[in-house]
Amino acid sequence: MMSRRKQPHRATREEALVRDGPVIAIVDDDESFREALESFLRTFAFRVCSFASVEEFLQSTEWRFVSCLLLDLAMPGMKGFEVKRELAARGLRIPTVFVTAHTGDVEQYLVTADAIAIIRKPVDQQMLLRLVRSAVGER
Repeated sequence: MMSRRKQPHRATREEALVRDGPVIAIVDDDESFREALESFLRTFAFRVCSFASVEEFLQSTEWRFVSCLLLDLAMPGMKGFEVKRELAARGLRIPTVFVTAHTGDVEQYLVTADAIAIIRKPVDQQMLLRLVRSAVGER
């Protein structure tokens, strides 16, 4: 009787996301901004996934594994605070930092949308890094 060797288990994409540590998601319709943030965060060994729209983010499977969400407050379609409501309806409370180019009074969104902070574009990278590290439990 021949013995069969057990094939090594190959991790699914979802298992790899969980195993490989915190995932930072960037949702912003400004491609150059997304790419710059992605590059910056990867220099600190964060795993980053980015999306051009809220709809793209919500249709992906990655939203289930996100440890921190960097979310443009005002995009075409669903707005940032609406995303937080949708995630809450799905049973998720992802630590979120709103990023915005708007100069008006946007601080009410901190309470309304249960966000960690709102930072204005262009972002202070060191402040953003501190917020992300805090959100994922790093020092």
